[in-house]
Amino acid sequence: MTILVKRVYEDPAPADGQRVLVDRLWPRGVSKERAALDDWLKEVAPSDDLRKWYHQHSGEWEEFVRRYNAELDSRGEDVEQLLRRARQGTLTLVYSSKETERNNAVALRDCLERNLE
Repeated sequence: MTILVKRVYEDPAPADGQRVLVDRLWPRGVSKERAALDDWLKEVAPSDDLRKWYHQHSGEWEEFVRRYNAELDSRGEDVEQLLRRARQGTLTLVYSSKETERNNAVALRDCLERNLE
């Protein structure tokens, strides 16, 4: 069971396994073909309010993660769907943010990994 995170602007690779976009908005300038997604789960992305809050408070990573985890707690079925996919093999959470270390896909991966244990 491997959960990866990858920018949608990077080339897809066979090692990605199942590719799931976890952003609420479609990434600019990327066609569906180029994205090579297996699914787009808008429901697991941060709410619009949280996304906007984090944009204004990008230095508050821990608070963003806390708030996002609270949102994920209310989206149990969607989180469980991702956990099932991760148990089947490699799952790549695809995102569009320029920030590669502190974004919703990283926070979601960490949440999923805690639930896989």
